[in-house]
Amino acid sequence: EVQLVESGGGLVQAGGSLRLSCAASGFTFDDYAIGWFRQAPGKERERISCISSSDGYIDYTDSVKGRFTISSDNAKNTVYLQMNKLKPEDTAVYYCAADYYCSNRMEYWGKGTLVTVSS
Repeated sequence: EVQLVESGGGLVQAGGSLRLSCAASGFTFDDYAIGWFRQAPGKERERISCISSSDGYIDYTDSVKGRFTISSDNAKNTVYLQMNKLKPEDTAVYYCAADYYCSNRMEYWGKGTLVTVSS
């Protein structure tokens, strides 16, 4: 069974940092791309970053570029999202997702972890 489990969310003050983790199981990790998405109440889900090690591909949406860093530890089947200089507008439920390629609609999803940034 494909399983993706996010962790690392919580409450942080503006300007602070968090590191999210996405632990994957049930598929060949090295063959898949992993994306990070977020959704705030009343807003559309957006892709904020994606990594595909086999394709040598990484991307970020403009609003997080320079503040967030995605990385992959293939030995642990885990992808991380380091989030620095957090802003209140970063408040959302953060999800990781897996598919063969990075896209705006990916196949497998975790349940999400809540990030709340206070001012």
